[in-house]
Amino acid sequence: MNILTNKAVEVINLGAEDYQRVWDYQETVFKKTVDRKIENRKLEKAELQTITDNYLILCEHPHVYTLGKSGSMENLLLDEHGLEKHFAKFYRINRGGDITYHGPGQLVVYPIIDLENFFTDIHKYLRYLEEAVILTLREYGLNTGRIDGLTGVWVDFEKGAQNPRKICAMGVKTSRWVTMHGLALNVNTDLSYFNHIVPCGIDDKEVTSLNKELGHIVNMADIQQKLIHHIAEVFQMEIL
Repeated sequence: MNILTNKAVEVINLGAEDYQRVWDYQETVFKKTVDRKIENRKLEKAELQTITDNYLILCEHPHVYTLGKSGSMENLLLDEHGLEKHFAKFYRINRGGDITYHGPGQLVVYPIIDLENFFTDIHKYLRYLEEAVILTLREYGLNTGRIDGLTGVWVDFEKGAQNPRKICAMGVKTSRWVTMHGLALNVNTDLSYFNHIVPCGIDDKEVTSLNKELGHIVNMADIQQKLIHHIAEVFQMEIL
């Protein structure tokens, strides 16, 4: 574990931004944090070490499909012409998980945090992110939860429910306990774009959005603030 720990997190809201640009930005911030950890480990005296920073990057993306390291191209149901027709881009990326969709009306959060500032457990990290989303959606009167063996947050998640629906997808990468990539919460998302993939490689369950479940448009600024609050609450972070 780090001798020095930092519980503070800086929130960076990029608004509507191209996926590649945000990915490049993530990589820059991620590398800076990893490099600082490497330099700290070279220092024999703890007092010479410097703390590592934590970030929550928020944004929305134009239409884009991304495929994780363990994913299959068979789960993308569009060819190059189909992608152009739907004004969508496609990227293979270095997170875990299969294929997913990002687009307008979807709240994307990329935590770039040094888990050694909190705990060193990837499973716990994913469960904490899920818990923050569950608490956020509860504020809208929506009961959500987890399904055993499936990462993410679901509506009608209880065992035996007839129509479980994923409302939040997750995929992360870690190196030296530093995280990147993160979660995508469907708020006012155009769900028709999910018809062109097998979401996360799961072909027997639907995808939903907060808008669809509630029957009205949700204010994005409000849900951003609620989710930031609950992430900080669950992880015991201090928002800068």
